[in-house]
Amino acid sequence: MLNHAARTLLARRAVQAVQPTALGRFYAAQRSGLSSLVYVETKGSGFDEGALNAITAARALSGPVTAVVAGSEAAAVAKAVAKIDGIDKVVVAQDAAYDHALPETTAALLKALQEKEGATHVFAPHSAAGKNVMPRLAALLDSQQISDIVGIEGEDTFVRPVYAGNAIATVKSSDPIKVVTVRTAAFPAAAASGAAAAPEEAAPAVKAESLSKWLKEDVVKSERPDLAAAKRVVSGGRAVKSAEGFKIIYELADKIGAGVGASRAAVDAGYCDNSLQ
Repeated sequence: MLNHAARTLLARRAVQAVQPTALGRFYAAQRSGLSSLVYVETKGSGFDEGALNAITAARALSGPVTAVVAGSEAAAVAKAVAKIDGIDKVVVAQDAAYDHALPETTAALLKALQEKEGATHVFAPHSAAGKNVMPRLAALLDSQQISDIVGIEGEDTFVRPVYAGNAIATVKSSDPIKVVTVRTAAFPAAAASGAAAAPEEAAPAVKAESLSKWLKEDVVKSERPDLAAAKRVVSGGRAVKSAEGFKIIYELADKIGAGVGASRAAVDAGYCDNSLQ
C-alpha cells in the first residue's frame, strides 16, 4: 500500500502527463476557429498580384482562406483566383460599384462578408488600395489595423517595421477581428494550383453610399519591376543633385532588371515621383 507522500507524487506526475495533451487539444480547438478573408483588387480583367503575397500570409494561419473579388469583371477574375493554391473559396461581387476600390463601398462589402463568414482575420496587400480601404474597414469593425506586416508569429502576433524601417516591432492584438495589410516583398507569392479550382459564391447585396466619385487616373507604364515586389532595387538620394542626375539610377536599374527607389530627400527635392520613395 502506498503512503500519502507516494500517492501525492504519483498524482502530480499524472497531472503533468495529462496537461500537455489537454493544452494541445485546447489550442487545436482555438486554431480550428480561425478563418481569413483576403481582398483581391481587380484591375480590369486582371488583379493586383500583391494579393498573391497576401494569400501566402493568410495561409500562415490555420483555417480556411476566402478570397474576395469585386468589380464589373469580377466573375472573369474569380476564375483565375480560384486556381490559386491555398484558396478554399472565392466570393464574387459582380458590380461596377466596386471598380477602383473606392473605400466606402469596398469596406462595406468586406464588413458584410466578415460578419457572414465569421472571419477572424482580413488581409490585403499594403498597396494604395489596401491603405485606402482597410483603415475604413477597421473603423467599421471597431478594430485597430495592423499595417505593413513582414512576419506572423501567431494568430494575434505580427511583426512590422516602425520609424520608417529603422526598427522592427512585434505587436500583439487583443481585437477579436484582425485587419491586416501585408508588405508584399516579405512573403512569397502564392502560385496556381494543379488541383481543382476552389468553389465560387456570389456576394450578398450590400447597400453603401459612396462619399467619393471616381474621375480618372493617369497611369505611368514602365517595364521595370514594381518597387514593392522587385527582387533588386537601385535607389538614389540627395547625392544625385537633380532630376537630370537621377537618370543614371534609371539606366543602371534597366541594365540589371531592377526596380527604382528613392529617398525622401530626393522625392521632396523633385528629383523623382513620390511613388519611388
